Amino acid sequence: MTDRTAASGGPWLLAPGRPGAAPRRVPRGRRGPGPDAVLFDRDGTLIEDVPYNADPARVRVFPGARTALDLLRAHGVALGVVSNQSGVAAGRFGRADVEAMRHRIESLLGPFGVWAVCPHLAADGCGCRKPAPGLVTAACAALGVAPGRTVVIGDIGGDVAAAHAAGARGLLVPTEATRTEEVAAAPLRAPDLLTAVRTLLTGAPLVPGGAS
Repeated sequence: MTDRTAASGGPWLLAPGRPGAAPRRVPRGRRGPGPDAVLFDRDGTLIEDVPYNADPARVRVFPGARTALDLLRAHGVALGVVSNQSGVAAGRFGRADVEAMRHRIESLLGPFGVWAVCPHLAADGCGCRKPAPGLVTAACAALGVAPGRTVVIGDIGGDVAAAHAAGARGLLVPTEATRTEEVAAAPLRAPDLLTAVRTLLTGAPLVPGGAS
């Protein structure tokens, strides 16, 4: 059964472990060349994009994703996921299915401090569906980090736009599905997740043409 009532509300905030668990907050005072938090798009960034997928058995993570995430964890960087899931509002699946996908992904990639999920259609006019900033601001608030100390990594222009609207930095990791104009417009980009993370942690600049 789907949760269509969510269409008039804000994002879902999912935390590791049992439903209702508190998000993991980044320790106060952490500073360094890298960000305090990195938020990842789900489909097309962490896992292969299978449209409207609610089957955990079909999850396939991208090569190098676990290594990149563990590197961030080792440096004390808070992690989150920000994902549009309009299949909920379209009646294709419900919150339990989104939770099952989260559990499967975390079994493969390790825990994230928070998942911020938009369960709306574009026509619902919510403030959380990317490219709106709501998912990013909600995730940052849950983690206790400032958007200005946060990087959002995704595979399409909407991910980058959501980051900028929230006051965070957006970093594009293109796939074959990324439009040419989105790649050209991205102020920051990298060829893959591991390169993106290693560069972020050193504080080196990521600019179009420099890391891709």
